[in-house]
Amino acid sequence: MDSALFSDREKAALLWAEHVTKNTARSRDDIFETVKKSFSESEIVELTFLTAYFNMRNRLNDSLKMPIEEHSDVSKIKKTLNVNTDKVKQFLQHTLDNWPDSFPEPNRDD
Repeated sequence: MDSALFSDREKAALLWAEHVTKNTARSRDDIFETVKKSFSESEIVELTFLTAYFNMRNRLNDSLKMPIEEHSDVSKIKKTLNVNTDKVKQFLQHTLDNWPDSFPEPNRDD
């Protein structure tokens, strides 16, 4: 994938998702090795699970001809939400005030 829109890690995730979806991941050791450069084995398991989950949901919805919400239905839901912006601002400020100075590096030896 030649796109400046995605990082190398994101491109690797998309590549893996494509091959899991096409059911070609099992026969493409080269793809696994490419993905393994950006993700630990446990992360690859998570990517595989999420991809398989969304593939299952899509197939279920498509097979049963389950309708996707119309835009107007989603808009109705949005209108019924009452968000207290002061509380959101307080929460965000609290998060910023307590943000750590550093984060531990992920363990890539999984």
